[in-house]
Formats: sequence, C-alpha cells, structure tokens
Amino acid sequence: MNGDLLTCLPHRPPMLLIDAVEAVTAEGGTGRVRLDPAAWHADAQGRTPSWFGLEFMAQSIAACRGTHLASRGGTPRGGHLVGVRGFRCAEPAFPHGADLEIRVRLQDLDPSGLGTFGCEILHLGSPVAGATLTVLELP
Repeated sequence: MNGDLLTCLPHRPPMLLIDAVEAVTAEGGTGRVRLDPAAWHADAQGRTPSWFGLEFMAQSIAACRGTHLASRGGTPRGGHLVGVRGFRCAEPAFPHGADLEIRVRLQDLDPSGLGTFGCEILHLGSPVAGATLTVLELP
C-alpha cells in the first residue's frame, strides 16, 4: 500500500479501495486499483460490481489532490462527493484480479472548494468506465 494514501485519505482498510496514486499534477493524476477476487466486495466469481468504480474515482481524486497539496507544502484536505454525472461502464462488473488505472482530470475548481473532475477507468489500456464527479474540498 502506498503510504501517501494514509495521509491523503481518511479511509482505512477495508474501505481504502485504491492501492496507489501516481503521476500527480495540479490538474489531476492517476490512481491504481488491483482487484482482489477474495475482497469483501467481490461477487461469487471474484468480480467487483462496476458501481464500485465511483468510489475508485472519488478516492483517486482525493489522493491526487492531497498528494499535490502536500508536495507544495500544504496539508491534504477532507472532502465530500456531492454529485455524479454520466456514469458509464462497459460491463456490470470488473474482472477478478484486474489492474485498473483511474485517471482524474480537474475541469473546474471555484474558490469555495467546489470542484468538477472528469474521470476514466482503464483496464489493459482501454477505457472501461467513466463519469464526471463533483466534490467539495473542505477548508
């Protein structure tokens, strides 16, 4: 597990669902999830329901924003997911053992801390899910 995640996210196992954050910039970054077919959220075939992708996206946003703030001498902030638009997924579940790349890109951030992020989940380099998430960063 990436130690940065523990400073950027309030989540702890088993609710810490992403494994790493990488390629962080002011505009977003990339999270990584390696799905465990024996995880609490896996179905009888070891697959993870596609709607878990929303939480993968939200945790990736928080981890990328927190890592970016920390790299600039700031403190990671808490936040809340306040909206989801256009969630789509190619399949009803992610395959067991999949290594997913979660790309998050800042689209807008106003002074109140309300931000909009375009998110995409890739498996084997191909997009399999996406959505636009609106989050509120706490002061």
